[in-house]
Amino acid sequence: MGSQAQAASYGTPSIALSAGYLSGAVAATGDPTVNVTVGQSGADAGALAVTVTASTKTSVATTGDVTVTGTGATRRLAVAARGRGYTDLTVKVTGVDGQAATKTLHYAASAGVQQGVDSRYFTGSSDASAAVDVGGGYVVVADDESNVLRLYDRSSSGAPLKTWDFSSRIGVSKEIDIEGAARAGDTIYWTGSLGNNKDGEYKPARNTLFTTRVSGSGATTALSYGGSYKKLRDDLVAWDEAHGDRCGFAAGTADGKAPKEIDGFNVEGLEFAPGSTTTAYVGFRAPLAPAVSGGKALLVPVTNIDKVVGSGATAVFGTPIELDLGGLAIRDVRKNAANQYLIVAGSWAADDNTDPYALYSWDGNPAHAPAKARDLPTSDPGGWEAVIDVPDLTTPGARAQLLTDNGSADLYGDGTEAKDLTHPEWKKSRGTWFTVTG
Repeated sequence: MGSQAQAASYGTPSIALSAGYLSGAVAATGDPTVNVTVGQSGADAGALAVTVTASTKTSVATTGDVTVTGTGATRRLAVAARGRGYTDLTVKVTGVDGQAATKTLHYAASAGVQQGVDSRYFTGSSDASAAVDVGGGYVVVADDESNVLRLYDRSSSGAPLKTWDFSSRIGVSKEIDIEGAARAGDTIYWTGSLGNNKDGEYKPARNTLFTTRVSGSGATTALSYGGSYKKLRDDLVAWDEAHGDRCGFAAGTADGKAPKEIDGFNVEGLEFAPGSTTTAYVGFRAPLAPAVSGGKALLVPVTNIDKVVGSGATAVFGTPIELDLGGLAIRDVRKNAANQYLIVAGSWAADDNTDPYALYSWDGNPAHAPAKARDLPTSDPGGWEAVIDVPDLTTPGARAQLLTDNGSADLYGDGTEAKDLTHPEWKKSRGTWFTVTG
């Protein structure tokens, strides 16, 4: 009778996971983890046992590849992937009286990558397209498949700490196709690609330049809406036509013209000119200048970008800048306070994740040529899309963190592009630190 009374004094154990879906990578450093919260009425939560008792695909992860740490009501569960693919892990809590409860963790593992130790994965989105450092080891990342801006810890893999979507304030219901960003003081400028969609159709939302205001920094960063301008593409075309169609913008934006062709029209970079907060360089993925194999990369200065967004003034443009990037186009451009620039150079083509990528340094002077800092690896999923910030390029061994757009990548070996995955926790872009100076 005594043992029955004792058993009756304990309730059924409870178990909850902070996320039901988790993504990792083979041989990764700092993969995301899941918190497991447990309890049992009448018992000390610290006396409860948390284990993983089953895996549906042991080639991805076995029960022995799972580590549970911590004490008390909340434990931390980490998985060390052994292969690419999916598995369901059974997470079990056992009460002090032997009663148990389980939850299923749906786990997905991507393949190992070069420089895995220097890589982190930002989850919740796979299509990272532009990034702005906000200090303290944090970054705001844009996505070219949605209008959501996300705040991440640069040093850790995992979900965003905060998100913002200013679509309603901007007055758009479709994707802006955010591809470039630049910061001046507490203002961040974000630009859409300005080009047609892949089918050559004009989508007005893509012709959007907007600003956000930054308050705080690091983990406390907050963004508020500034303003927007929806005629930058039109201004570029009109200006080019008035100057003899030097850049071919009218043809590049014509109905039926795909943007990611050598003579197309697609913006992917934005950064301020040296020492300026009013002149910004617009960097083009397409066209090349001239639009032939081996052509130069194109930057067009907008000399009044503050007034364009601030008061709706028509954009004024400076002399186009043509840079020799070895036949590659601009995928991103970023500078530091010392006006040292890094340019991510890649193909103008649409399906180019295995085509060459390179990183160039530049001083921002149109008369000066950029210098190749290094080639970038292309055998791993994703295309190199953004530089988060630029270190002091006079310091030997300086490192910069670059981001990939993984949207078209088959991360888990099932033929599904990352942008089409049904669970945001499985979507991810990769940030990798590279040494950029000798």
